[in-house]
Amino acid sequence: MVERQKILQDSFGRIHDYLRISLIERCNLRCFYCMPEEGVSLRPRSEFMRNEEVLELAEQFVGLGVKKIRLTGGEPLIRKGVEDIIEGLAKLPVELTLTTNAVRVNEYVHVFKDADIKQLNVSLDSLDRERFRSITRRDYFDQVMNNIELLLMEGFKVKVNAVLMRGENEDEILDFVRWTEQTDIHIRFIEFMPFDGNKWNWEKKVSFQEILDKVTGAYGADGVVQLPTEKNATARNFRLLNGKGSFGVISTLTNPFCDSCNRIRLTADGKIKNCLFSNQEVDLLGPLRSGQSVEPLILEAIEKKKHARAGIEDFSKYAGHKNRPMITIGG
Repeated sequence: MVERQKILQDSFGRIHDYLRISLIERCNLRCFYCMPEEGVSLRPRSEFMRNEEVLELAEQFVGLGVKKIRLTGGEPLIRKGVEDIIEGLAKLPVELTLTTNAVRVNEYVHVFKDADIKQLNVSLDSLDRERFRSITRRDYFDQVMNNIELLLMEGFKVKVNAVLMRGENEDEILDFVRWTEQTDIHIRFIEFMPFDGNKWNWEKKVSFQEILDKVTGAYGADGVVQLPTEKNATARNFRLLNGKGSFGVISTLTNPFCDSCNRIRLTADGKIKNCLFSNQEVDLLGPLRSGQSVEPLILEAIEKKKHARAGIEDFSKYAGHKNRPMITIGG
């Protein structure tokens, strides 16, 4: 059993106990907000963490107080040997979960159950088949919807992540919210965020207030109930009066939640990103392979974390901040 010996605390007193591990920089979808139109350069497999290295680094983080691990990508379920990684991580004293596009979920339901995974996040940006194909550049809509239904039938808690983009899908806000009326599903609207190659600009974002105004305009202020905010929550959550499910808004740009951030990201090539927007990274894979202790590197990386959004104060004037494409960071 891994023993937790230290805590990962930054200079602002925030304790980091939630690790998001990207398993792969590839995906079976091509969502334009995540992957540049020209794709990303394929690199030799040797530049990425091997299965045993994922597990070894995860153990290091758990020893430093990590209590929750989320697997991301790219699409984690296209990673060769992902079931072995899930099985290995399930032996650690952590809550284990993952984010997926659900294209291949039906192949892994038994793996999730064996690993005692109870909740999954599914990325889905449209409830319209043709618009789904336009955003993802692939035709998997029916498969994704069927697999979401399968997860619900099998007793999993499902959170659906929808990135809202003005001119693309903001007119579907109420369609997503209606889904929560009769279905125990949690919808999370995510503000469109800037990454290399995704053609972001400030005008394309849909703010927290605009989303809430649209819902209360349709259901009335008394028809929408705000839910308690959980510790370290990224979303402010609501439900419709008498609704079975709920919906929330992750407003990274217009209403950031950095004060309570407890998240660490480990990229598929073994680098720490202590903020989604940070272009500063700390390599763990190289030192791990050379036999060095990575614990001091982890501690130093977290201690140096900026107070908010990697030091970017004003996204309305955002320009020239180089970062990875989203697919190479991990959700």
